[in-house]
Amino acid sequence: MDKLEARLLKEIADLDALPVGAYNIRKDGKLDARSNTANIVIDTKTDKPGIDIHIAPGTKNESLHIPVVITQTGLSDTVYNDFFIGEDCDVDIIAGCGIHNSGCDTSQHDGIHTFYVGKNAKIRYYEKHYGEGEGTGERILNPQTIVYLEEGASIQMESTQIRGVDSTKRYTKIVVGAGGEAVITEKLLTHGRQVAESEMDIVLAGEDATGRVISRSVAQDTSEQVFYPRMTGEAKCFGHVQCDSILMGEARIKSIPAIAAEHPDAQLIHEAAIGRIAGDQILKLMTLGLTEEEAEERILNGFLA
Repeated sequence: MDKLEARLLKEIADLDALPVGAYNIRKDGKLDARSNTANIVIDTKTDKPGIDIHIAPGTKNESLHIPVVITQTGLSDTVYNDFFIGEDCDVDIIAGCGIHNSGCDTSQHDGIHTFYVGKNAKIRYYEKHYGEGEGTGERILNPQTIVYLEEGASIQMESTQIRGVDSTKRYTKIVVGAGGEAVITEKLLTHGRQVAESEMDIVLAGEDATGRVISRSVAQDTSEQVFYPRMTGEAKCFGHVQCDSILMGEARIKSIPAIAAEHPDAQLIHEAAIGRIAGDQILKLMTLGLTEEEAEERILNGFLA
């Protein structure tokens, strides 16, 4: 890896070197490095850009890294990654994309991920988006994640975007089977004139399915954010949507949660809060010796932790 690629991989996947276990690293629209294990096999698609990942039933204590880095200005990259996860698995999947744009043209990555998760499998999925570069060209990321959970299966999905991305449109859909669980944690910070839109459909389709959405965001300067989290209960189930946002400068945020009970035993809750940092919080930290800017930064770091 060159220094630029190594820095991007550190930002999005906390990698200092090639990871242990299965991995597929994509750089500037092409395969850069790949490794399979006995239980995790990655194949290149033959009909369109992307990969098929097969995780054998019963696979436990293994990880899969599939980061993407873009260092070319003007590159538009789209991939279709399908995950076939066997029954009784317990694995970590680390994805994410880092864009370095030093030119004047737009660099863009659209990742379309579809998960088919077998009975009683447990998946932890981490996705971080990051942008940098001294160029005037935009850095655009449009991820789409579709998940189908069979009976007793679960996914814990954590998506993070902290600075550097000029525009993003994220769509997430999870269909939860009987006794399954979906937990989504979303953390977002925008600044400057950045725009971000996040749309979710969580369908609690099976009896005793559960779903939780925790969204925390900060909008600074004149940036704009829009959230559309939707939870639908089609059976006896429990769902909770919570969106908390902090406004700074002249930024704007819209949070439009929706819950729909299509079964008499569906229990669904939504909460949404948008506001500025409380002045007494800043004053308290300033009495401890911090400047106003340092106090704000400390509060934001804690909020997005």
